[in-house]
Amino acid sequence: MNNDHDPLRRTVIAALASAPLLSLADTQNVSEIPRSGSRILVAYFSRSGNTRVVAGLIQRGLGADLFEIRPAKAYPEDYLQTVEQARQERDSGFEPELESKVHALSDYDTIYLGFPIWGETTPPIVRAFLTAHDLTGKTLIPFNTHGGYGLGNSRSILEKHAPKAKVMEGFVMESEQERKTMERVNGWLSDHPSTR
Repeated sequence: MNNDHDPLRRTVIAALASAPLLSLADTQNVSEIPRSGSRILVAYFSRSGNTRVVAGLIQRGLGADLFEIRPAKAYPEDYLQTVEQARQERDSGFEPELESKVHALSDYDTIYLGFPIWGETTPPIVRAFLTAHDLTGKTLIPFNTHGGYGLGNSRSILEKHAPKAKVMEGFVMESEQERKTMERVNGWLSDHPSTR
């Protein structure tokens, strides 16, 4: 069997990379994020887990705080139903209600914002996150996963929804390349100018 597509290997890599996220799962519903004293926040939305893996690697690599962006009402488990709901939300401009917000956003100078590209754009829940938080004067660094169609118009969405933030070039990878996720993220972090 080809190691690149070994489901057990993929599961183990995902579990190892997301290990620091497990301890935060129960505290996410409260208004406070467990604080490390870092001025960097990693905020992410992930449906399938690919973006969650990248978020965990960035959080550990930078010693940053972590916040999972979740809708108050979860997207359907069924992939095709989620695609249809996201299309309807995108087309209507609807922004779903957030389960919680970052209450001490002023404590952070830099926000790494992670999300998958849905329908060649930013998911509606991420637009809702941007609308709900004032990012004036913040440095916003996106990290994205996609299924092969690239970033679409996600950069313009970030600039529109966070017009007073400094939007930097970020990290992007095709989701189907999990076996290289750790090396690529860690390589990017080591080459990236420190924002600490």
